[in-house]
Amino acid sequence: MAHGAIYDAASWKPQAQQIAQNGMVALAVEDTSANNLIAAVDYLKEERNVQDVALMGASAGASAALQAAEEKSGVPDQLILLSGSGDVSGLESYPKLFVASEGEGLAEEVREMTEEAAGDQNKVLILPGSAHAQAIFETDQGGKLMQAILERLQKYR
Repeated sequence: MAHGAIYDAASWKPQAQQIAQNGMVALAVEDTSANNLIAAVDYLKEERNVQDVALMGASAGASAALQAAEEKSGVPDQLILLSGSGDVSGLESYPKLFVASEGEGLAEEVREMTEEAAGDQNKVLILPGSAHAQAIFETDQGGKLMQAILERLQKYR
């Protein structure tokens, strides 16, 4: 889990707890650089014997997750981007979930990213409101977002 610029690793605690309660491992990193995300994925797979790793990034963390996914093959097995933007042409065909709020200004770009990304297991989720990235969890759409994330994590593990 890679946080946005105004957040820290601890900001993922409620979501990490829900993921753990559903039988999965959650790891939020403080340093959200692409290199650190790659190292975290390697650690989970090599040292903790985690089979499938999803990278979830929010805003600036989504940019780092995109960069990590492009830099090293096999990182990740799944990608979840909250209010992320960028070039998806170098991504592999693993499942991807692209999320934005309809009023935050990224909805159209997120739709385009979903269509342009390789693979046939890509999904876009555009939620009502204007909250950005992790702030969506603090709105009345937070439960819907968390449910969508849990469904993706369970489906593609």
